[in-house]
Amino acid sequence: MELNKQVEIIKTNTVDFVTKEELFAKLNQDKPLRIKLGIDPTAPDLHLGHTVILRKLRQFQDLGHKIIFIIGDFTARIGDPSGQNETRPMLTEKEINTNAKTLQKQISKILNIEKIELCYNSRWLSKIFQAKDLVEVTKTLRNLFGLFTVQQLLQRDDFTKRQEAGKPITILEMMYPLFQAYDSVMVKADVEIGGTDQLFNLLLGREMQGDFAQEPQVVLTLPLLEGTDGVRKMSKSYGNYIGINEPAKEIYGKIMSISDELMYRWYQLLTEHKLEEIKKLHPREAKAKLAYEITAQYYNETTAQVVENEFNRIFAQDKLPEKIEECILPQGKISIVDLVYQCKLEESKNAIRRLIRQGGIKLDNQKVQNEKEEIFLNRPYILQVGKRKFKKIIPQS
Repeated sequence: MELNKQVEIIKTNTVDFVTKEELFAKLNQDKPLRIKLGIDPTAPDLHLGHTVILRKLRQFQDLGHKIIFIIGDFTARIGDPSGQNETRPMLTEKEINTNAKTLQKQISKILNIEKIELCYNSRWLSKIFQAKDLVEVTKTLRNLFGLFTVQQLLQRDDFTKRQEAGKPITILEMMYPLFQAYDSVMVKADVEIGGTDQLFNLLLGREMQGDFAQEPQVVLTLPLLEGTDGVRKMSKSYGNYIGINEPAKEIYGKIMSISDELMYRWYQLLTEHKLEEIKKLHPREAKAKLAYEITAQYYNETTAQVVENEFNRIFAQDKLPEKIEECILPQGKISIVDLVYQCKLEESKNAIRRLIRQGGIKLDNQKVQNEKEEIFLNRPYILQVGKRKFKKIIPQS
């Protein structure tokens, strides 16, 4: 493809681009570029926010470039300080390995996994501390950590905020961006991609490559996708996420619940559609189209059609789902709070009480008014929590 066209595709939705001229020069060498993305396996599941970057990698892959996917099994033990106002807890080896395997399965929903160069950064980072010769260890550490000053590392926004707030910054956290930068040296990255919160780390990798006599990588950052609340970035810790491995009906239903303004933002970052065309549609139609498309991407069109029909049956026609999972409980008296909890429709009793106060729990299509209410289980009931969670209660004598 003609170079200007390639650059236009690559530039789409990017925030930081360091630098466009260097990317032209690399593309002009007429060989596949090495595109680096590093992900620490700190959580087992990817959400839609992660897919913004993965979709950009897919564009590079479709243009014929090589994706270098680094699983940070070493750096995950430290914890990326990006966007953190306190030190992350350290993960166990078992947690890291389990999460890493799950990540590999999930990225295959977007990328051609067979054409990816998959690396674990423990392969080179662990060797720094395994050398038997103390002189060799000292030399390696000097080469790696002697390139940057404490003042340089403290310039990153996360550390500055924590300093001002009087919150601790560990030496280990300060080493993290250096380890991530060293990954770029080891894989000889031509381009590195990350979210806007990763800019400091990515630029450090670019600088370190120059110190190791390598051609500095081009740095691209992409926006952080706002979560379902439309305010904060999508994150499991905020509870505003949609996981790509969630049940299809949850993906569809959650997308249908977002605001119209957020819907257009998601169209921009999660699809190839042109906004001017989407805005010609009625917002309800546009949102249904988005929910269907994303559900189909992570499942298939047949499944997307089934959940769309079910959603319309429940919400547009005010009917119950055709299939409702059963929950068998002993016959007798039980509080509404315990009923919801034992049916595993909410994870905490405090959350259940809060939902009752908000009118979010129904029994046989009647809102539960009192959080202390009790019922006698001597017949089947239909329990509804929120808009999308249903259970058929079956008493067992």
